[in-house]
Amino acid sequence: MSESLFRRLLVLVALIFCVALAVLAGPPLLENPDILGAFAAGFANPYAAGYSTDVILCWVILAIWVMFERQQYRIRGGWLALLLGLFPGVAVGFALYLLMRQRQLKGSGLV
Repeated sequence: MSESLFRRLLVLVALIFCVALAVLAGPPLLENPDILGAFAAGFANPYAAGYSTDVILCWVILAIWVMFERQQYRIRGGWLALLLGLFPGVAVGFALYLLMRQRQLKGSGLV
């Protein structure tokens, strides 16, 4: 896969997630702007709880990776990826981190 295709696919997936989030969660959240209730709804049944737990732990893994690479490879700006991982979601934060990481590692001569 080319580097250009890699970047485009990451941006595309992040955009698809943002649109899906707006379509699926936007109307109910506008109707009832209870953020804690919306978070709790992710645990409404065992299947949703499993997916929600997976997403939360993926964010934790991303946070560990960001902190490690900040010290190991001096990757900057990971805090923004972690913030975007909270809202709109891990798909966006993770994609952003990979894009920032690729650019910085390429500029440093490590890759």
